[in-house]
Amino acid sequence: MGGIFSRAMDDNLKKNQEFITEMNKIAVERQIQMQNQMRERMVALQIARARELLYWFGSFYGLAALGMFAGFRRTRKPGVLAPLLPLTFIAAYQADMAYGNKLHRIRLEAENIMQFEMDLLELPCGLPSASSIDQARLDNDEKKKLHPSVPPI
Repeated sequence: MGGIFSRAMDDNLKKNQEFITEMNKIAVERQIQMQNQMRERMVALQIARARELLYWFGSFYGLAALGMFAGFRRTRKPGVLAPLLPLTFIAAYQADMAYGNKLHRIRLEAENIMQFEMDLLELPCGLPSASSIDQARLDNDEKKKLHPSVPPI
């Protein structure tokens, strides 16, 4: 009789472990999906910000160029047009970021760094471990006990 109960308990335990494993797998997949969607939203915000900045800077560039050309026509001094050169580079950079393929080139460079220059991506002192995080938390609690009036950093 004890064998029947232990076999049923073993089967239930095995089913529970499989269920927990499956639930953990689903939770990890959902976490990855959520992080990817957040990344996509942040990239979309970055592109939208670049486009908005281009609208403002393009307006400034156009007005400044008109003013510089008007000044050049009056004075015939080429130095009046000198600020147009750096402004053109800035406008071209912003346009490339907002509507060109600059983000694709940035992504390719990032992939290149991740493949061939991984040492640049290493964190100082390596990855934090659970014990180092717990130790920092305990140290912070100890500081609060020793200096209760000092606000935490």
